[in-house]
Amino acid sequence: QVQLVESGGGSVQAGGSLRLSCAGSGYTDGLYCMAWFRQAPGKEREGVAGFENIGTTTYTDSVKGRFTISKDDAKNTVYLQMNSLKPEDTAMYYCAARRCFSWAQFNPLTRNNFNYWGQGTQVTVSS
Repeated sequence: QVQLVESGGGSVQAGGSLRLSCAGSGYTDGLYCMAWFRQAPGKEREGVAGFENIGTTTYTDSVKGRFTISKDDAKNTVYLQMNSLKPEDTAMYYCAARRCFSWAQFNPLTRNNFNYWGQGTQVTVSS
C-alpha cells in the first residue's frame, strides 16, 4: 500500500518562501506519477503542480513562475518549492500519487486521476 507523508508547511508573510516535501513508501515495481494539490476552506481541491507520464511538469496558471515541483527518485520524495507566496496561496496542501505508464497520457492537475493521497500540510500566508 502506497503511503505519502507531507511536511514543510507553516506560516509565512506574503512574499516569503516555503518548501514542501512528500515522502512516499510502499511503491511496487513500475512508474508512479506525483502531483501537489491544495484545498482552501470552502473551495474545491485544485491541482497545483504535477509530473506527467513522460516526466514533464505542469502548473496551474496562478502559480507559474513562483512554484517549482521537483523529485528525488532515490529518496522517493517529491518537493514543491513555493516562492513569492501570496495570501491566496493559503490552503491545505496534499501530495498525490498514481501508477502511470509511458504510453498513456493524463492530466496531473485533475484530482480524479490520482488514487493515493497524503494527509496534507497547512500553508498559511499573511498579508
